[in-house]
Amino acid sequence: MKIGFCGTMSVGKTTLVNTLKELPEFKEYEFKTERSKYLRDLGIPLNTDSTLKGQFVFLAERASELFHSNIITDRTVVDVMAFTRLAESIPYYIADEICQAASHLIKEYDYIFYISPKGVEIEDNGVRTTDAEYRKDVDKEIKNLLNKYGHKNQRIVKLTGSVEERVQKVKQTLFS
Repeated sequence: MKIGFCGTMSVGKTTLVNTLKELPEFKEYEFKTERSKYLRDLGIPLNTDSTLKGQFVFLAERASELFHSNIITDRTVVDVMAFTRLAESIPYYIADEICQAASHLIKEYDYIFYISPKGVEIEDNGVRTTDAEYRKDVDKEIKNLLNKYGHKNQRIVKLTGSVEERVQKVKQTLFS
């Protein structure tokens, strides 16, 4: 299965993926987590400063993950689409074209787990922005994109609560 977690920054996507990695139920899966610090150190701008070239790099990473049979990733093409739409240097008509093209990859995921920011404080990891309004904008855009491009046969599941509650919901969804 191809399982992706999506959501705005600082909602616990990477924490959740790293927690699942330790569980025996997921021993057959490959795990991918975003490399924001590495990419930033390469000179690729992040967040509102993202550029067209940078978003293509992020999209290529997400697309390459979809070549794997059993994968769990802490980002999806939906995340890339949302950040592309909100990048200040990318004109809206170009962002629309990228999103339209990227939307064809959404159906590749067997499950997309959307993680709500509700009740989760923004954590400063030294890479992502801690701008609360931008975080809300990203969340709103992700929800809009999921509504617009989510496929009827696709399983999109909302996660809230503690890491333990999220793990239980993921296990219940996948193994029930």
